[in-house]
Amino acid sequence: MAPEKFDYLLLATSNDDVLEEVMLAAKGPDPESLAGWEFKGFNSMDLTTMLGFRKFKKGFYKDGGEVKGYNVKVKQNGLIDPWIDTVKKGNSVKHGWYDVYPVRAEEVDNQYPNALLLNYNADRNPKVDPSRVLRDYLVQVDPDNPDLLLGKAFVAAGKKRVFVSYFILGRENESTL
Repeated sequence: MAPEKFDYLLLATSNDDVLEEVMLAAKGPDPESLAGWEFKGFNSMDLTTMLGFRKFKKGFYKDGGEVKGYNVKVKQNGLIDPWIDTVKKGNSVKHGWYDVYPVRAEEVDNQYPNALLLNYNADRNPKVDPSRVLRDYLVQVDPDNPDLLLGKAFVAAGKKRVFVSYFILGRENESTL
């Protein structure tokens, strides 16, 4: 049973059953409220610690009339320590670009019709970039708190979708794009 109110730490330490309840009950955030911001991120799957991306940031920006996004590599220093960008040549390391839009019922990626979809099969990623197979669903945990989000990541394998991990996002800083 999920508690009535969540904060970042409680979500990050919740089990998959609780996180799934939240995914099903919550609604997707307004994409416009994301644009211009970066959110600190934490993957729920323990294996991501060994793989070196348990912590990350997701950024959102406007490109013409559309909201798009990217991931930022950060220092892997534990859940309660600050999110510190990895910097190369004076800039944070951005990768894994994605398009942002409400889930479309007619598409394969329609498991959470209440969510936004972050679709990494985006033109900004190189054709051979492995991130192109990622599909993330994103919901706003509390309708009164646009700063706390929950996501669920999948790998697209043809028409099949393989669950990877839940992730928690908290509004952190303005986007650098």
